[in-house]
Amino acid sequence: MADSPLERLSSVADSIQPNERPLLVVVVGPTAVGKTRWAIDMARALETEIINADSRQVFKRMAIGTAAPSANERAEIQHHFVDFIEPDRRYSAGQFEQDASVWLDHWFKHRRTAVLAGGSGLYVKALIEGLDDIPSDPSIRAQLNQRLELHGLAPLIEELAQLDPAHLSKMDAQNPQRVIRALEVCLISGRPFSSFHKLAPRARPYDTWVVGLQMDRDSLNSRINMRVEHMIEAGLEAEVRELEYLKDANALRTVGYREWWPFFENECSMTDVQAQIQLRTRQFAKRQMTWFQKMEGVQWFDASDRENIAEGLRVECEKRSWHFAHPIPHSEPHRDE
Repeated sequence: MADSPLERLSSVADSIQPNERPLLVVVVGPTAVGKTRWAIDMARALETEIINADSRQVFKRMAIGTAAPSANERAEIQHHFVDFIEPDRRYSAGQFEQDASVWLDHWFKHRRTAVLAGGSGLYVKALIEGLDDIPSDPSIRAQLNQRLELHGLAPLIEELAQLDPAHLSKMDAQNPQRVIRALEVCLISGRPFSSFHKLAPRARPYDTWVVGLQMDRDSLNSRINMRVEHMIEAGLEAEVRELEYLKDANALRTVGYREWWPFFENECSMTDVQAQIQLRTRQFAKRQMTWFQKMEGVQWFDASDRENIAEGLRVECEKRSWHFAHPIPHSEPHRDE
C-alpha cells in the first residue's frame, strides 16, 4: 500500500546545508478557522517553531479575548511574538517586520524551516514581502486626535471614505487610532494609505509556502459564535475588568474588549455583549478573508481537509529532499479556548 502523507518519515531537523534556501511555511485565514492547531501540527512535523502574526496576541494579559495560543499549546511547540508587550504600548507591523526578520535570520543559520501563523494580513505581508516606508507627522496626528475628542469618530470616517475608500472597506473602522493613522498618511503624502502596501515584494533569503485555510460561511460563523461563548465561560469579563483602567489604550479598542464598556456602566445586558462580540467577530473574519483572497501565491484548502494539506506540505518538503519528522494527525484535536 502506498505511503500516506501522514505516515511518520525521517527527520527534517538536520542543520541547513550551504547554499540551501530555508522554507517559511505561512498559515493564514480568518479567525476561528483553525490556524493555531494547523501551525502546531506543521511545526511538529517539521521539528521547528512558530512565529505568531497576530497584532492582538502580542499583548500581555489579553489571552482570552484574543484567542491566543493556550499554555498547553505553547508547551507543545514554542511560539514567538505572543504575550510580550504591555497593552498600554504600541506595536506596529513595521516593528514586527524588523523583530521577526532578526529572529528568522538567526534561526535559519541553523534550521531549515519555520512556521508563520496568524490572521493579521499586514503583519504577514510585512514579514514576507516588506512594507513601504510610511510617513508620519506627530503634529498632524495630534490635530486628528483633537478632532476626534471634539467631534467624534464619524466625521473622520467620512473623510477617510473620500480619501481612501479601498482601505476603509477592509479595515476596522470602529478603531479610532487606525482611522487616524490612515488619515495622517493620506494628509501628509497626498496618497491613499492603501497605496503604501502595493510595492514590489522585497527579496527574502528564504522561500515561502503560503497555506490559506477556509470553510463555508455558516460553519465558520458557528465556530465563531461558539468560540465567543467559550471565551465568556473562560473568564473574559474578569480579563477585561482587570484592563478597564487602560480602556483608552489602542490595544483595548478591539473586538472582544470595547463591547464591555457599556455593560460595566449598566447600559446593556450580558446577552447584548455576547451578541455584539459575535457579530463584530464575524465581520472581522469577513474582512480577513477579503485581505487574504487578494494575496498572491496562496494555496487554498478547506480547513478540514487534513489529508490534502499534509500532502501539500509533503510535496514542498520533497522538492528539497526533506521529510517529515513526525506525522500530522488524521483528525483535529480539541483546541483549548
